[in-house]
Amino acid sequence: MRRWFALSAIGRDRPGIVADLAELIYECDCNLEDSRMTILGSEFAVLLLLSSADPDVERRLGAGCKRLEWEKRLTVFFRPLDGEPSAEPVAPYGTPMECVVTGVDKAGIVARVARSLADHRVNITDLHAQSRPEPESGTPIYTLRMRLAVPREVDLRALRARLEQVAAELHVDLTLEPA
Repeated sequence: MRRWFALSAIGRDRPGIVADLAELIYECDCNLEDSRMTILGSEFAVLLLLSSADPDVERRLGAGCKRLEWEKRLTVFFRPLDGEPSAEPVAPYGTPMECVVTGVDKAGIVARVARSLADHRVNITDLHAQSRPEPESGTPIYTLRMRLAVPREVDLRALRARLEQVAAELHVDLTLEPA
């Protein structure tokens, strides 16, 4: 019987992190099903979806993760999933959307926009955010890009109006368009 696991790891960016994790996966007789990896500041962050038919895989993964923490200074967590993960969203969704927010960096941009989306039962399926200094003045400009799964029954005009209200309160630009 095939079992599924989510594994996350973070550590100071350096060459070899992907190789270290790939070797762990191979040594534990797992298959890498899906992954997201990125550099955040000086840290390398990884989220992996693994599967294995090995009945002893959970013990082997646990030992391997501890070894990577000790030898490679990575913080590694994994957990078994309940059954096979679905490629379908949790609820029936309509057209995928993209929301982009840009403006002077300030506290609360992600929190306010994400809460407005959650209040409309919109699922954020991918999020990228970064603050970069403006070339002329050095003012930090924040850009938030989100891919969304919007339930079919959501009134897009009401959602757009709520997001525009939040954008006005935060003094940022916001677009919401089909992806």
